[in-house]
Amino acid sequence: MDVVFVGAGPANLAAALHLKNEIKKHDELVDRGIKHTKKIGDLEIAIVEKGSFIGAHILSGAVMDPLALRELMPDFLDQGCPVDTVVTEDAAWYLTSTKKFTAPITPPPLRNKGKYIISLSKVCEWLGEKCEEAGINIFPEFPAAEVLYDDRDAVIGVRTGDKGIDKDGKKKANYEPGVDLLAKVTVLGEGSRGSLAKQLIARLGLDHGKDHQAYSLGVKELWEVSAGNFAEGMVVHTLGFPSDTQTYGGGWIYGMKNNVVSIGYVTGLDYVDPLIDPHAEFQRFKTHPEIAKILARGKMIKYGAKTINTGGYYTMPRLYADGVLLVGDSASMLNGQRIKGIHTAMKSGMLAAETIVGAFEHEDFSVRTLKHFEEKVNMSWIYDELYPVRNFHAAFQKGRWSALINTGLQFLTRGLAWGFMPKEHHVPGYERMQQLNGDRPRGGLGPSDHLATDRYQRVPFDKEITFDKVTDVFYGAVAHDEDQPSHLHVLDTEICATRCAEEYGNPCQRFCPAAVYEMEENSATGRRELKVNFSNCVHCKTCDIADPYQIINWVTPEGGGGPNYKGM
Repeated sequence: MDVVFVGAGPANLAAALHLKNEIKKHDELVDRGIKHTKKIGDLEIAIVEKGSFIGAHILSGAVMDPLALRELMPDFLDQGCPVDTVVTEDAAWYLTSTKKFTAPITPPPLRNKGKYIISLSKVCEWLGEKCEEAGINIFPEFPAAEVLYDDRDAVIGVRTGDKGIDKDGKKKANYEPGVDLLAKVTVLGEGSRGSLAKQLIARLGLDHGKDHQAYSLGVKELWEVSAGNFAEGMVVHTLGFPSDTQTYGGGWIYGMKNNVVSIGYVTGLDYVDPLIDPHAEFQRFKTHPEIAKILARGKMIKYGAKTINTGGYYTMPRLYADGVLLVGDSASMLNGQRIKGIHTAMKSGMLAAETIVGAFEHEDFSVRTLKHFEEKVNMSWIYDELYPVRNFHAAFQKGRWSALINTGLQFLTRGLAWGFMPKEHHVPGYERMQQLNGDRPRGGLGPSDHLATDRYQRVPFDKEITFDKVTDVFYGAVAHDEDQPSHLHVLDTEICATRCAEEYGNPCQRFCPAAVYEMEENSATGRRELKVNFSNCVHCKTCDIADPYQIINWVTPEGGGGPNYKGM
């Protein structure tokens, strides 16, 4: 191939489509004598995707700012972009345990009137169709498992994962070896905590001098509610209950067509209390009287969970190296203050495409040419949007109230005022997690339990408003072939049974939103040992991020496995 895109999210789909368009423009200018370089011609462009179809693993709230999509395709509505509805009304609620306070003025970053409520899965599926129409090769069920380098550490492509390996590592009858896809330029757009991006950043030191990455976990359900319970086009964001003042978190409720509501809760994965369970936070959120009123007599129809990069500008790694570019969430492009990243992801992909055209024009795929990508990002409206809010998330590591003051100062001064800031930006979330004290409960709950530990209270799963993790996983349509090697590599399970049980109470049982990790009694040894239910995994990457010992390594499973977020 000439160019390989890893991951079929909005960044890479926009990048591939824009690349095709930019090559056509370039060659037309050469034909007209306006550009005095050679034509680029048809390039072999491939997108590899681990999901069973384009959109299968794509999850977002989602309210989309159409800025980038309009640049890519001015007539996107006429071309059939599957937007659900237009935002007609905004509100910001502050919740206590029983009451709701509506902000008299919706904060400007949360104003979305005129923007679009969408299913990002559907939009990506549609963009994938546009890419195929343009002659771009798309390969679903082909997870990229390894970055390929030459002897100078320049990236020369990727290797896809083997298929047909059983749980003992032996070849099955349907065995297919992975494929080496060689390319002049590789673009990593794997989303949050991309497995190849993680390897690449560590190997090439692309995070040198940058802040630590910061992540949050969003847990979401789609509900069909009773007519009149929530207006179509209404967008609500919440702060307060159920999070404590030291934990970054907030909820959303979006009114879609046909009485469908997108509802979810985001918990920062830099929380200090090891007993926090983000899934249980979301379930508690739904028990608030105002939220329960919306969901009353309704029906939950879909579930999903996904991490997002919330650190912002200071946590962006270097975006380029020889033969490779980083885009979208893999490059920490999300605006945490607006809770939006689709438009910045797409724009980053488009700028990557323009950089790639320049690389082929000069037949130079080294940093000498690819460094222009970072320059383009910093000269674009991505910088204009992300730089003024560069301190937004870091401020929350000092607590909610000082962070809100700091956010106001940042907004008024375009990011110049620091207000109440920690001395060090973005301490890694796993370092912030505190160990248990002797008088606090230890241990966790297995996936069959009907209650979840949360702030030393219990959240009843009534199967009407609140649901346990295993039930939610069912609604995520999660499927893996169980006769394959686990893609969740725990590097030292002895730590789980001893130190982690004592020091943190095995938080993997809580921070995983899919009941993957379970401490199970071993009758032979008489102690609790780790059991990994990898077939439940929703590919959110939380375990890879939040484990306090950093001994969990998430790698790509066999292609096609995982959740099915069609329509989410």
